[in-house]
Amino acid sequence: MADLNDESMQADATNEVAAGESTASQGDAAYDESVKDDDAVQTADIEKLLDQATESLEEATGEKASAEASPAPFNLNDLSPTEGTSERQPIDLLGEVEMDLRIELGRTQMCLDEVLQLRGGSVVALDKLAGDPVDVFVNGRLIARGEVLVMNDNFCIRVTELVGA
Repeated sequence: MADLNDESMQADATNEVAAGESTASQGDAAYDESVKDDDAVQTADIEKLLDQATESLEEATGEKASAEASPAPFNLNDLSPTEGTSERQPIDLLGEVEMDLRIELGRTQMCLDEVLQLRGGSVVALDKLAGDPVDVFVNGRLIARGEVLVMNDNFCIRVTELVGA
């Protein structure tokens, strides 16, 4: 009895699949026709919008637009410097510009374990000797070298060499 039900259910499923394929092929044909109709409608709509835009442009400019009209080159005014631009601006304009200034005494490489063992009073050996010039970096770029001075209990740098680009 179970076998008969299974066979009838399989037959129903086969018929449904066949009917679905037939409907799908009919639907594809209907879809293709609707796409063709939509393309025709869209083309007509686009041409209508282009005509309206051309008419609006003609009304705005007061000239009749033609398809054969060649575009005219844009006429730039004289771009040579004028007398007013040669005036120098004061350096005060740069007074509010912030930059990162870094003085590098030297470098070293340490393992993480060594860094974790550093305490107040620890000594770190650098790759430069005492008296060697220090490097002056602005925004990460080397711009000068100088020597370390102590003035009024403050460390200072006297620039001895500007580094060219």
